Amino acid sequence: MRGAVFAIVALALASLAWGEAGADKPPTSVVVRIAELEIDPAQLESYEAAVKEEMEAAVRLEPGVLAIYAVAEKDHPTRLRFFEIYASEGAYRSHIDSPHFKKYAAVTQPMIRSRRLIETVPVLLAAKQK
Repeated sequence: MRGAVFAIVALALASLAWGEAGADKPPTSVVVRIAELEIDPAQLESYEAAVKEEMEAAVRLEPGVLAIYAVAEKDHPTRLRFFEIYASEGAYRSHIDSPHFKKYAAVTQPMIRSRRLIETVPVLLAAKQK
């Protein structure tokens, strides 16, 4: 259920970024990234606090950050998946250069056991319009 809510909200925000036109395909400038992380179980609570702070700042302060969502595998809470939507490559670059992201990266680096970043190409994203 949590994953379904994640997908619905992400797609709704992405569709708002594409405007009222409701095009079948997102603009080529939209950047969608997926990250898979495994967190040290002893540090999971600290990691979640740090990532919550970073995500809230990114969405609040950066107009090019359209959505960032984090979910954990139901039976493996230390395995996290992130789904991120940026307005453009420049918006993504600005995000990773931001003070709040740099702080997050420095603080959480020792908490992360593994990280896999997945480059994507948006094919078709759909969401209900208001």
